Amino acid sequence: MRSLLLFPFVIASVAVAADLPAIPAQPIAQKKELLFSDDFQGAEPAKVWQKVVPTFTVENGVLKGTQTRDVEVPAADGKPASKPHAAVHGLEIPTKDSVVEVKIRFEGASMIDVEFDDRAYTGSHYGHLCRAQVRLSGVTLIDERDGGMRNDIREMGNDPTKKEERAKLLQGRSVTYPAAFEARKWYTLQVETVGDAMRVSMDGKPVGYLKSSGIGHPTKSKIELGVAGKDGLFDDIKVWSAEAVK
Repeated sequence: MRSLLLFPFVIASVAVAADLPAIPAQPIAQKKELLFSDDFQGAEPAKVWQKVVPTFTVENGVLKGTQTRDVEVPAADGKPASKPHAAVHGLEIPTKDSVVEVKIRFEGASMIDVEFDDRAYTGSHYGHLCRAQVRLSGVTLIDERDGGMRNDIREMGNDPTKKEERAKLLQGRSVTYPAAFEARKWYTLQVETVGDAMRVSMDGKPVGYLKSSGIGHPTKSKIELGVAGKDGLFDDIKVWSAEAVK
């Protein structure tokens, strides 16, 4: 079924192991309407997909993301400077509470993630709201709207005298749970967002949880898949609207 419906590499103020929030053992979201699904059986990505930061291709029935902007390029010959940025593939699927499920596989990638944005929101850089990042060594959940992508907090990053103030504002806005995943192995990643909480599971096992105000943004207009490094694979993505488990 197919239906229409930027990445920071440095994670600031990540909770240490002793401070990790307890992860709910059971799902926090109850699936409602299936809004989108794609098994990538076509010769190229369906037209509903937007190549936010290329490149993504469909190969052998899976979506492959490869980071191409991996070094900083200074401005020259009339061209603007370019900073490293993960490859990003997006969907316009307005949601508030949702469940996103997708199979992922590391084929050299250093990070694979699911991100939520609202381009109409001007309070954070590029409308970034929240995301769940997976690395072979662990899972990081980030509130970007009220964390590192909030305009004033992001601007503080350019001022060394604001370092301590910025660190305080970032407390509780991200968390990393250690884990051990294998390269070249398929995992089913599920990201639940309900109210101001996000819960992440891999192959049905809970691996991360964050409760933070920015996650509760009422209009998550875009869902994006991201890859840092070379390469990350995706398959069998599904997106449901959801409500809190009662």
